[in-house]
Amino acid sequence: MAEDLMGYNVMVEEAMRGVVRQALGLAVQEPLPGDHHFYVTFRTDMDGVILPDHLHARYPREMTIVLQHQFWNLEVTEDAIEVDLSFNQKRERLRIPMEALITFADPSVNFAVQFSAANLREDGSEDGSAEDETDAGDPKTGQVEAADFGDRAPSDGAESGQNEDAAAEAQDNVVTLDAFRKK
Repeated sequence: MAEDLMGYNVMVEEAMRGVVRQALGLAVQEPLPGDHHFYVTFRTDMDGVILPDHLHARYPREMTIVLQHQFWNLEVTEDAIEVDLSFNQKRERLRIPMEALITFADPSVNFAVQFSAANLREDGSEDGSAEDETDAGDPKTGQVEAADFGDRAPSDGAESGQNEDAAAEAQDNVVTLDAFRKK
């Protein structure tokens, strides 16, 4: 096969990031319609990622966040996503450069895109080591428990009645949410 001198892979990656920007941009303007919600997996060890030290210690390589109910001050720019999320009932600000994205998914409509950042280390070189593969059972691999997220609207203390189990099953690398539900 001939060498790609046009850089189609780069063009496709940028187009997919444009889809993410547009989808998140809609969430900035108004609440997500219907059952739409987003799983955003990103590299925590890449330049430009800003997250609290305790989260970086817990997720040293990658992390998945869910934008469904409890998120505030979502900002989407050409270069990054910034959002306030609740972790252990404390709001924390995250900044995720677009280049750090690994996957973006909206399981409600079975839509997902994967980016090449999944195979990059912080220095930008390729990392093919098998030990870095995502294991949903290990919190060091970047899974954020669903219990970290609640109702996006001002909280009245009520539990969300959303069907998050189906969303978790739609993503291989997202833990089953039953383990984190209050019973």
